[in-house]
Amino acid sequence: MCNKLKRKRKSKEENNQEMSTNLKYLSLGILVFQTTSLVLTMRYSRTLKEEGPRYLSSTAVVLAELLKILSCVLLVYKDSKCNLRTLNRVLHDEILNKPMETLKLAIPSGIYTLQNNLLYVALSNLDAATYQVTYQLKILTTALFSVSMLSKKLGIYQWLSLVILMTGVAFVQWPSDSQATAAKEHSAGSQFVGLMAVLIACFSSGFAGVYFEKILKETKQSVWIRNIQLGFFGSIFGLMGVYIYDGEQLSKDGFFQGYNKLTWIVVVLQALGGLVIAAVIKYADNILKGFATSLSIILSTLISYFWLQDFVPTSVFFFGAILVIAATFLYGYDPKPAGNPTKA
Repeated sequence: MCNKLKRKRKSKEENNQEMSTNLKYLSLGILVFQTTSLVLTMRYSRTLKEEGPRYLSSTAVVLAELLKILSCVLLVYKDSKCNLRTLNRVLHDEILNKPMETLKLAIPSGIYTLQNNLLYVALSNLDAATYQVTYQLKILTTALFSVSMLSKKLGIYQWLSLVILMTGVAFVQWPSDSQATAAKEHSAGSQFVGLMAVLIACFSSGFAGVYFEKILKETKQSVWIRNIQLGFFGSIFGLMGVYIYDGEQLSKDGFFQGYNKLTWIVVVLQALGGLVIAAVIKYADNILKGFATSLSIILSTLISYFWLQDFVPTSVFFFGAILVIAATFLYGYDPKPAGNPTKA
C-alpha cells in the first residue's frame, strides 16, 4: 500500500514537472513569435507604400493600451471564477478604493507611452535587424537603474556582459560600405533619428521597468490589476499625444485614417506584448529569455534580408550581433556556488 502511494506521488510529480517544462517552452515560443512578428510587421507597416494617408502611430498606441485593459479585465474575470459581481468588487476595491496606489502607476505608464511611440519612430527609420540588436541596450539601462533604485548587486559575469553588450551594439552601428546603398533610400538624418529614438526608448524602458518592479514588490496587487492601471493612464497620455502632435491630421482624415488588416495586427501584437512577458517571467528563466532574444534577432535579420529586402548584413554586423547574443546569455547566467565538502 505504501509503495503504491509512493508510485502515485512520483507519477504526479513527474507529470507536474513535464507540464512545467512544456509551459516553459510554450512561453518561449510565444515570446519569440510576438517579439519577432511585432518588429517586422511594425517595420513593414511603416514603410509600405500605399495610396492615401499612412496610419497615425499615436492612435495605434492608444488602441493597444485599450486592448491591453480589455485583455487584463478578462484575465481578472477568469481569476474571479467568471463571476461578474466578484469582478466588479475586485476592480472597485483594488483600483477605485486605492487612489494613491493607482496614481503611482501614472509615472511608468507615461514613460511606457513615450517608449511605444518612440518604437514606431525607430522602425520608420531603421531596418528591423539593426533595431532589434540596438534595442538590447535596454539590458544595460535596466541593470543600471536596478543598481541605483533597487540597490541590486551585480556579479562579475553581469558587469562583463554589459561591457560586451555595449561593444556589440557599437559594432552593429559601425558605418560600412554597404550602408552607402541604403543611404539612397534612408538619409543619414533619418538613420540618426532612428538611433536616437531607440536609445531614448532603451532608457525609458529601463527606468519604467525597474520602477514598475519596485511598485510590484511594495504591494500585493496582481500583475493584471497593475496592467489595467497602467493601461488606463497610458490611454490618457496617448490621447493627449494624439491631439497635441497629430490633431491637425486627425481633424482632416479621422482617427482610423490609413488603417488596414496589417495595422490591426500591429496593434494586437503590441497590446499582447506585456502579457506575454508577464507569462514568461512566471514560467521561464533568464537563460530561456536570452535564448528567445537570440532567436528573435536571428529571425529578424533573416526576414529583413530575404523578405523586406531593406537590410544587407555585413561581417561587422554579424560580429556585433554575436557579441550582443553572447552578452544576453551571460547576463542571465547564474553560476552555482561550489558545494561545501562534507566533514568526516
